[in-house]
Parts: sequence; C-alpha cells; structure tokens
Amino acid sequence: MSEVRRPGRKPAVAAPSSAAATSETPLRFYYKGSRYKQLRAFVYTVKSGSLSRASEALFLSQPSVSLQLQALERELGVALLERRRRRIQLTEAGEILYELARPLIEGWETLDRRFEARVQGLKAGRLTVVAGASTLQYLLPRFVSRFRERYPDVQLQLVSMTEREGMAMLRNDRADVLVGSMLDVPADLSWAPVFHYDPMLVTPPGHPLLSRQVLTLGDLSDHGLILPPDRQATYRLVDLIFQQQQVPYHVAIEIGGWEAIKQYVALGMGITIMPGLCVTEADQGRLGIRNIRQLLPQRSYGVGLRRGKFLSTEARNFVDLLRPGLSTTREYDQAGASER
Repeated sequence: MSEVRRPGRKPAVAAPSSAAATSETPLRFYYKGSRYKQLRAFVYTVKSGSLSRASEALFLSQPSVSLQLQALERELGVALLERRRRRIQLTEAGEILYELARPLIEGWETLDRRFEARVQGLKAGRLTVVAGASTLQYLLPRFVSRFRERYPDVQLQLVSMTEREGMAMLRNDRADVLVGSMLDVPADLSWAPVFHYDPMLVTPPGHPLLSRQVLTLGDLSDHGLILPPDRQATYRLVDLIFQQQQVPYHVAIEIGGWEAIKQYVALGMGITIMPGLCVTEADQGRLGIRNIRQLLPQRSYGVGLRRGKFLSTEARNFVDLLRPGLSTTREYDQAGASER
C-alpha cells in the first residue's frame, strides 16, 4: 500500500546526533560572540596591568574579563598572558598581538572624535598639550612656532597645569601630550627625557655666595630661599635634597612664576635655585648666577604620554618635533622612573 501524505505535513527528518555535529562542525569558543570584546579586554588588561583595573575601566566584572581573555587564547591557540603574583606579563605571542590590536582598539574608541573634527573642517585635527608654566614660557615657544609653520590647520591648545594635574588630564584623555619635568612616573604613564638643564643658584648681584671657591648646601641654609609653591617640582626637589643631606633650610617667600621670583631676588629679599632653562640673557646683568650641579641633580624635561595610547598624527608630529623619531620607538610606551 502506498504512503498517503496529508497536506501541510512534511516527512520527519532525524536530527543529527551530537557526536555527528561535533565531528562535522568546528568548535568555536567566542565568548558573547564578539572578537572585538575579547581584543578590547586584552588591550585594557595589558595597559592597566591587572584584571581588576581592566574590569573597572571596562565597567565589567572581573570574571567576565577573565572569560573574554580565556576565549581569545583558545580561539588563537596560544597563551597570551602570564600571571605573576598580582601583575600581568605578556608572552611573546601576546607582545605581537598587543602591537597589532592596540591601534585597532584605540583607533575605534577615538573614531567619533576624529570624525567630528574632520566633519567640522579641521583638516589636520586637534592637539592638546599640557605643560607647566615655566615649560610653556621658556621651552616650548620655539617648538610651537615651528609646529604652527608646518601644520597651520591644526587646532592647537596649550594648557598650563601642574605635574599632577597634567597627569590627570592624560589619564582622562583630555590631553594628548605632557611636556615638562616629572620626578616620579606612574606605571600607567610613560616619560622620555629630551632636554637636560643644570641647577642654578640665583642671587642679587655681588652676593658673597658667588665668590666662594667651594660651595656647600650648608652655605645656602644661612640664606632665605624664594621658591615656587610647594606643590611644584622645584620646591619638592629642593626639599628632597636638603632632607637627604640633613641640612636645614628656610623658605622666606613662596611665589608663583620664575619672573616674579627673579624680581624679588633682584630686590635683595632672598636667593633662589632654578633650572638653567629659566635663566635668560636678560638675567645676566641684573642677577648673580652660579651653576651648582655639584649640589643638586640636573633637571630633565621631556615628553609624557598615557602608556599604550594610540597617538594621533598630530601628536606624533609634535613629539617628533621635540625629538625626531621618538614617536616611532617603544621608548614612549615604557613606564619608568624619572631622571628629574
């Protein structure tokens, strides 16, 4: 008897067994189905140095970030990270992936801002440079002038901030580059020294300290110092050196701005210690100036960046203007201690 098929009914088809499905379909380990999420978790973990900080930055739980990383390693078939105590260490394969993935992730996250800048007609984009007042006044003018000549369409913003405030702006992506002197470099930022200046003792003309054959910190302690506010690097460095040598000192006046300090020194109200960067030709006649490198270390001024940040073309051009080739090396992406 022939089979009778009723309208609207299809012959039953046996479902493949799980074993057959496994043998014919390659296993996939995507976590939440997104390679972008995995790479983003990987890049943030490397930049921050720990799962906990990466999870905070991504607004995810720590287990979620860990699952993203495990899925990525399984997908690629290699180990990317080694966990040593509380720190994350990249494997050789992880180094390669980080160099490839970082510009993709950071480029994607800054896409809206860069697109908006182009739409508004800013052909070369926007650049925000943060620096201390003395760096803006004595060091940067000649470099800013060259930058403006070469890239006149860039919207350049120069912001005067203390070292601590400047680092906060870098972390929050409100600044692209920090230029100045850093006494301590946090792990999430990088700093490359570019310029070096000797410390200078500045006094009224004819001051007895200028003619002493051998000068010590003790000789300076007998005179009132005129220094910038205590939150600034010069004050902190002077305090550190005197305390290390266990030599007492007295700050007679705290005042912001080296030009103002020079005025008070010229009037005989005290002496000061300043980086050679801040001594100009005009100071030679009206002030007494003596190099005291044997007493205090050189001050180094350089470029500070958020570690692992994708540098825009504008930022790279500015950094390379300060020191050619710096933006193309790994040096700007390394954390470390300042040379003061």
